[in-house]
Amino acid sequence: MTTTIERTYARKVSQIERGYLNAASQGTHQLIQTVVEGVGEIDPVAVREAIRIATAASPGLAVVRRGPVWRAGGPLPAVVVHPAGSGLPSGALGSDIDVVRGPVCEVHLVPGPVTRLVVRVSHVVTDGRGLQQWLADVFRVLRGEEPVGAPAVVDDTHFRAAAGTVPPAPAPARVAGFPAILGAGPSGPTPLWVRRTVPGSPSGVTARVAAAISRHLRGDAGRLIVPVDLRRHDRTVRSTANLSAQLLLDLRRGDDWRRVHRELLGAMLRKREVARLAGDFRRSNPFANTLAEAQEHTDDRFPCTAIVSDHGPVHLERYHAPGFRPVRFYTLPMLVPYAEMFVSSCQTGDGTELTLSCRDRIGAREAAEAILDDAAGLLTEIS
Repeated sequence: MTTTIERTYARKVSQIERGYLNAASQGTHQLIQTVVEGVGEIDPVAVREAIRIATAASPGLAVVRRGPVWRAGGPLPAVVVHPAGSGLPSGALGSDIDVVRGPVCEVHLVPGPVTRLVVRVSHVVTDGRGLQQWLADVFRVLRGEEPVGAPAVVDDTHFRAAAGTVPPAPAPARVAGFPAILGAGPSGPTPLWVRRTVPGSPSGVTARVAAAISRHLRGDAGRLIVPVDLRRHDRTVRSTANLSAQLLLDLRRGDDWRRVHRELLGAMLRKREVARLAGDFRRSNPFANTLAEAQEHTDDRFPCTAIVSDHGPVHLERYHAPGFRPVRFYTLPMLVPYAEMFVSSCQTGDGTELTLSCRDRIGAREAAEAILDDAAGLLTEIS
């Protein structure tokens, strides 16, 4: 393979990415962390070479910022090898990524009876779908195949135009905050991640998880953010940019997942995530108009109850390599200052992987486990 890094790659820093850049500049970690677990071995030397080739085809994972533009030519994603059998690299998971100096992405390889490949990337430059495209190419190269690549340099304005006519969306009301439901007291320095593998891959995963959360609300209402991939408005584009916009939904205590699902589908049909991009987010954000304002929120009340992000079906065969067979794929979602929890999900084979992140404080793990218990019940419920 003779692929070389495309030095002409350059794209504008989008409106979405500017918000993440602002948060990163204030010291709030903006990270996507994805884990592939499997049986067998992965050669670190082969991984480094595969990353070089895959990143040449998807230069957005090795960029540097030059004023209002991301340009190719930044440091390649680093590869860190950990001692065999050491489990998830907890020290690395709590560290930040310097999006200014780079590299903007790093890969941690942990050999052992369960081999783990942990990919950490700045959410400033990509999103979950973009990272999956790049990672699938890394494994294609490991198998001796050509990478597909994601060379597009469009930003979110392209997808706003591709969406066509978008009805205006009413501005959501600002709220003082909803009472915390995941523990109490001061929190530790790193997020608490609670995981669950649930048999079955039903429809309406986001709504079912949201309904499970609604059972634990301490008041009559809560608020939900659902990230939506803007690529749905032009599926011909392959880009690793951060193209995730937000849908905002209100929750009722003890909500029925079918009602939440109908509301979510209706919002997507009306392209509400695109409508929100048309406004000035610095003035119309229903949670906080500045990061400083977001950080003023105490751990007793949150204007957003939960972010729930479903990555959809993940085909494990995309992540196999000679001598390595993947058995599990999941993410470790980040903390957001104004949101109490972040729940990510994906479907692999006949199961659904759930990870809930929240502040690590007294009672948080037990409360998170209770939410995942209810989510598991709703995910296995016959619809």
